[in-house]
Amino acid sequence: MGESAEQIHPKKAYGWAARDSSGVLSPFNFSRRETGEKDVTFKVMYCGICHSDLHMLKNEWGNSAYPLVPGHEIAGVVTEVGSKVEKFKVGDKVGVGCIVGSCHSCDNCSKNLENYCPKMLLTYGVKYYDGTITYGGYSDTMVADEHFVISIPDNLPLDAGAPLLCAGITVYSPMKYYGLDKPGLHVGVVGLGGLGHVAVKFAKAMGVKVTVISTSPNKKKEAIEHLGADSFLVSRNQDEMLPAMGTFDGIIDTVSASHPVLPLLGLLKTNGKLILVGAPEKPLELPVFPLLFGRKIVAGSAIGGMKETQEMINFAAKHNITADIEVIPVDYVNTALERLMKADVKYRFVIDIANTLKPTSSI
Repeated sequence: MGESAEQIHPKKAYGWAARDSSGVLSPFNFSRRETGEKDVTFKVMYCGICHSDLHMLKNEWGNSAYPLVPGHEIAGVVTEVGSKVEKFKVGDKVGVGCIVGSCHSCDNCSKNLENYCPKMLLTYGVKYYDGTITYGGYSDTMVADEHFVISIPDNLPLDAGAPLLCAGITVYSPMKYYGLDKPGLHVGVVGLGGLGHVAVKFAKAMGVKVTVISTSPNKKKEAIEHLGADSFLVSRNQDEMLPAMGTFDGIIDTVSASHPVLPLLGLLKTNGKLILVGAPEKPLELPVFPLLFGRKIVAGSAIGGMKETQEMINFAAKHNITADIEVIPVDYVNTALERLMKADVKYRFVIDIANTLKPTSSI
């Protein structure tokens, strides 16, 4: 006989979980493992709500396991460390993003690209090494191997810093890898949501000229006056789009709904790069002629490795980059998810776990 769940996971925990693909969350009692020798255990203070939480809750990607406790933008304070932990001590401010495990031996892992490890383990909804299912940050405590824990600098607030652990690294990594972080370049950001607004802030801090490309003319003032973008294009307005053709070095496309890429390819200079970081459910149409005549690249990027995620958080702290957030109590989470579906948030919901998640007697 194998060990019981109580033996593997003796620490009582509680959070909010979905029980099926309706995606409706409600209080959930569960348990976490003891702090292993390389583990960091921390009290969750805040957890951001990511668009992928919505997809996972409703099983839109077809791989969800229930009960599902979402949340991979998790920030908190260390309560216990294992005997072999080197980087953290009790009281430290820390975060966990999208990943809690990788093989440490493949080519990607050897290059600090744990995010592309074939055996990468997600923070919630997958089978962990001990056979249990991982639970995310819509919960009171978190345990993770120190390799996957990020140190959060003191001057970065935990609430507005939490979304950087997914949204931040998702836009920072491709800017660095594809060389769009050089002062004087012209970079477009498509979509001004949770990812897009952070992309604008990072690009500006890197000294890049930034143009926001959106279907919503009413976001222009916000993009330029509040977020500091240099210009704004309404993607459906030919009078605005045509003069801008051939003027962008690169474009970060954050949109996760189906949309035409042809106009975006037209905006790129020769050798320009269109980088997709949103995840539309249906394949996009890819016109090939614009790629041939201009030697243009369409590329993708997914989050980042642990070393780069730490680098991104340190960069954000140095340049005072945070997400624009709406802090909510945990019992508002289902309403928040409905609003997120309608893009009715500026620009990221963050759950105040520490002050609003209370133990419950319900199962």
